[in-house]
Amino acid sequence: MLSIFGKPHTRGGFCDGVSRRDFLTAGGTLFGGCLGLPNLLAAEAKSGIKSSHKAVINIYLPGGPPHQDMWDLKPDAPVEVRGEFKPIQTNVTGIQICELFPRIAKMMDKFAIIRSLVGSAGDHDAFQCMTGRPRTPANLGFVPSLGAWVSKTQGSADPAVPAHVTLMYPCGEQRWGYTGDGGFLGVGHAPFRMVGSRDKGMKSDNLTLQGVTLDRLNDRVGLMKSFDDIDRKIDKTGLMDGMDTFNRQALDILTSSKLKDAIDLTKEKPEVLERYGVDDPAFERDGAPRMVRNFCVARRLVEAGARVVTMNFTRWDWHGPDGKNFVQARKDFPLLDVAITTLIQDIHDRGMDKDVSVIVWGEFGRTPKINNMASRDHWPQLSCALMAGGGMKMGQVIGESNRLAERATKRPITHQEIFATLYRNLGIDLNPIREFDANGRPQYPVEPDTQPIRELV
Repeated sequence: MLSIFGKPHTRGGFCDGVSRRDFLTAGGTLFGGCLGLPNLLAAEAKSGIKSSHKAVINIYLPGGPPHQDMWDLKPDAPVEVRGEFKPIQTNVTGIQICELFPRIAKMMDKFAIIRSLVGSAGDHDAFQCMTGRPRTPANLGFVPSLGAWVSKTQGSADPAVPAHVTLMYPCGEQRWGYTGDGGFLGVGHAPFRMVGSRDKGMKSDNLTLQGVTLDRLNDRVGLMKSFDDIDRKIDKTGLMDGMDTFNRQALDILTSSKLKDAIDLTKEKPEVLERYGVDDPAFERDGAPRMVRNFCVARRLVEAGARVVTMNFTRWDWHGPDGKNFVQARKDFPLLDVAITTLIQDIHDRGMDKDVSVIVWGEFGRTPKINNMASRDHWPQLSCALMAGGGMKMGQVIGESNRLAERATKRPITHQEIFATLYRNLGIDLNPIREFDANGRPQYPVEPDTQPIRELV
């Protein structure tokens, strides 16, 4: 992963305010050896830039959102199950959702709800939502994320914008900040990180290295090349061959204004930005902050050329001393309602609804029965997801759960099927895609014979 955010220096550094240490860090990552951005760009040379630009925005809700309080209410269940919220009718006959999502209700024809998502690993972890597979000791660092597979197979849509970009904030619960990495495909396909640490948000003024000119940057590349020349003498694998071309493309990204402009919300129309609401940059305990305008940033990154954008939003682990389920829901449901509907409306207004797929989900669902602290505990047996765009068939509910929302009774859907659907929406034919890991074993984006969700495509 790569981040070019940090504070400028005025002492012990170059005259433009970038310290030698920071430059060597950036230079070593960007231009040295087998690490960083140049490898991210190598996939483009293999597959070429596609004329169409399909994309996915993957919105992860850290902690496990309560499915039966959001999009699968059970008003006829016993009081200890049904909760405090009432269902409301949407603009699609027969589909009801929680009363705290009135905007989604008015736009239900632009959404699809999956009420029968099964197969959760049951861990507090973004891994499964980023890769489609559960985290295991063997999978960690080995299984590529969706964005990594897309970077590998399709490359960049624009040479100045990485294919795989993340707005995932590092969280106190580290697994909630997992961005998805390159796995055995290599760090070159890991995401380009657009946010910093818990005390450093997005800082577009640093994206172009504080105004470092191309000449100065080239001088520094020359410095790094002297180290590269040594590496080449000892490199026995040929891994560094051809890196000069990708180094130039890495410079294109650093010196282009495209990424900087994408995250610069002063360039967005004020009336559009206001519709997303107001950011709360404070982190929600060990989760992510309530950065509602990152939904707008995600759209702008796609417009700039990103193919896969991931992001996390606030904290959804509401049980025990962590907070009361219904109190927190009244705080966060309306924020999500406004942010996601504004995003989807923007996508439609810009004619991007056939090309950009959006998914909203968490790592698992919540217990049917409310505990003695007015909360719901972990429930990996069943969860839900909200999908939109991508040319999919909207205005429908897929799957059913039983009267207590504890298990799927019709059309169980797996993470693998969702990922197969997203790959299909991206224009990726999964049949011929096969990559070999370091041990020579064939690997695939999803398990062989996994099909996209037929109701959506």
